[in-house]
Amino acid sequence: MPVKASGRGPLAQVTFRAYWPASQGKAGRVDEAFDLTLIAPPAGLSRGRSLTFSIVAADPERGDVGVAVASKFIAVGSVVPWARAGVGAVATQAWANVKLGPLILYLLENRYSPRRAVELALASDPRRDERQVGVVSSRGEAYAFTGPKCMPYAGHVVGDGFSVQGNILAGEEVIEAMARAFENTKGELVDRLLAALEAGDRAGGDRRGRQSAAIVVMRPCGGYGGCEEGVDRYVDLRVDDHPDPVRELRRLFEIWELTILEREDPSDVYDLAQVAGVVQEALRRLGFYRGSVTGRLDEETLRALEAWMGYNNFENKMRRDGRIWGTVYRFLVKQAGLQA
Repeated sequence: MPVKASGRGPLAQVTFRAYWPASQGKAGRVDEAFDLTLIAPPAGLSRGRSLTFSIVAADPERGDVGVAVASKFIAVGSVVPWARAGVGAVATQAWANVKLGPLILYLLENRYSPRRAVELALASDPRRDERQVGVVSSRGEAYAFTGPKCMPYAGHVVGDGFSVQGNILAGEEVIEAMARAFENTKGELVDRLLAALEAGDRAGGDRRGRQSAAIVVMRPCGGYGGCEEGVDRYVDLRVDDHPDPVRELRRLFEIWELTILEREDPSDVYDLAQVAGVVQEALRRLGFYRGSVTGRLDEETLRALEAWMGYNNFENKMRRDGRIWGTVYRFLVKQAGLQA
């Protein structure tokens, strides 16, 4: 694919012609072509450094793409992560150019590899040496770029279906720990992303400290309302300013999972008759149950439990078979300050 680049003034441009095979017949191949000019934003649009460690990854089997990120920077989730179902995910950080997120996603959507998309997006960027970008396509192809002027420690690790990158880190061990955690964790993409972020945080993370964290996972029809609403936003959570943002992000995800996601382990259930006493005491402490703690499952206890679940938006986890999901039971007990 031939590329022609040129620059003019603060709005440098890259023009390239793309050729796609359209048919292969007796008369030989017929190609379709188009020209596209990309206008790089002025350097002034990049306001500050995103001092960050992040991971971009894809699960082609489920169709998931996502980003998890943490930083000593306010509301890092408003700057770094970009993702689109069926296309890919991007983390743009260091001296972050937020325009790179949608631009690289556009290029991925138009069949460019992550590497080529990054090369084209940075070709006319006057501050490319200060940028750090991680990209993954929905097919699992990954690529990362760490500019030579990114503040140390800065680097990246690219693996099968993921890329980990960071700058102003405690050391190389941060991204290495993240890569290992991602590769060794079972479960959905969201579980593996969170595990990687937690591993990076434990390994030292941003050497200046902690402030914010975020996770975004896109899945076709995976959002609230599903295909009926045409929503792909499977998980989208942010901690904008917190002394322990990665831990807080985990807490938020556990609530999100209980409220929205439907992925319970069928074997993780409790017989309500066997835990009635604990349920009654928990509901009593939380103000939903006014009866005696008898340890017997009755209608008053069931009504109180249903009221508590409705109050917490757990309606989709209600059961009518005399059992309770383990995730719901443990959340109830923890919320009441009891031991399961």
